[in-house]
Amino acid sequence: MDPDAALIREIAGGAPEALSRLYDRHAGKVYGLARRILFRAEDAEEVVQDVFAQVWRDAGRYRSERASIAGWIVMLTRTRAIDRLRARRARPDLERGFEPPDGLVVPAGEPDPEQVSISLQEGGLVRTALAGLPEQQRSLLELAYFDGLSHTEIAARTQVPLGTVKTRIRSAMQALREVLSS
Repeated sequence: MDPDAALIREIAGGAPEALSRLYDRHAGKVYGLARRILFRAEDAEEVVQDVFAQVWRDAGRYRSERASIAGWIVMLTRTRAIDRLRARRARPDLERGFEPPDGLVVPAGEPDPEQVSISLQEGGLVRTALAGLPEQQRSLLELAYFDGLSHTEIAARTQVPLGTVKTRIRSAMQALREVLSS
């Protein structure tokens, strides 16, 4: 049985120690993705907190037929990070920064060596799969997923027709799914 599935059931039942264990398993991956999108450590740390707070609130609504637990957490991370990136772009006056009061930042726990190894291996597989994509697909996919641009924004930035952008991104995602599922 998937250990994450058991943890999600426990979290849905109100077990904070299960959330702590899920956090230990996935916080590094969440932080890494958020940092890649946002660049700033403090923003990435806030996204980690937001994601696990949402996992706590929504664990009872998680549906395994829609995504794996890791996939769900990555999707939450990407959404939160892009929302923060867009807010930052819309409100450049917030760039000056904000120092949160003591106690608001969740300290990172000691990483589980096994999870670190698995995350590094998974990250390597994804990087290899991305590197195997044609440049025209990979660059558009990176603009969508790491820069948080909409298809329309990508089309405007790259001067590629919107339909072509959508087709290339869809093709890239299908290729990645095939490579990563084998």
